[in-house]
Amino acid sequence: MNEKNIRISEIFGPTIQGEGALIGRPTVFVRTGGCDYRCTWCDTLYAVESQYRHEWKDMSATEIFERVKKLSQEKPIMVTLSGGNPAIQPLGPLIEMGKKQGYEFALETQGSVAQDWFAALDILTLSPKPPSSGMTTDWKIFDDCLKAAGNGPAISLKIVVFDEDDYAYAKDASAKYPEFPVYLQPGNPAPPPQIVDKAALDERLRWLVEKVSNDNWFNANILPQLHVMLWGNERGV
Repeated sequence: MNEKNIRISEIFGPTIQGEGALIGRPTVFVRTGGCDYRCTWCDTLYAVESQYRHEWKDMSATEIFERVKKLSQEKPIMVTLSGGNPAIQPLGPLIEMGKKQGYEFALETQGSVAQDWFAALDILTLSPKPPSSGMTTDWKIFDDCLKAAGNGPAISLKIVVFDEDDYAYAKDASAKYPEFPVYLQPGNPAPPPQIVDKAALDERLRWLVEKVSNDNWFNANILPQLHVMLWGNERGV
């Protein structure tokens, strides 16, 4: 197995997944360093911006998996691959290694880079970025990600919503891919290092619930960021 080094920002857990289809599920997080996007409201800039490169560590798949096993006390658990954008890292060998020992793997990515190892995942969360992010979705590459995944993982959409434009974007994205469940979450108006304004988050969540209900968009799933509710903007390590 060819083990190219993987750029790691942090590895932590077990904790719970705080959002999307796996919300509340115990998991170990493997957060990679580096991203091809620069979202205006990014809440993990320490895993994105090059100014934090000195904090990242180049690790082999074996080193990462040994850390995961130590954290989980060698009991198989869901491993969440996050970032930054983990799709830019060579994660195939890690997934192959872990699955041989009963571990499951979930990936969240914006759908801007397709990798053949997507097909080996158990869960693929595609999180295209809405207008408030300042980014533009390339739907052709997004489709390439779906093709790469094939019939391997369970696939869902997760979209952050800050305002009316984001909401319209989410509706259009869901209509474009009706075969996949869609999860909506209110955007955090106070990204790190600011203190989380829980009242503002609650207000946006209520607004989102009312929008979806009034539009009869009954196949949408609306969820808070559970980890933000519990720990604010505190890092996992």
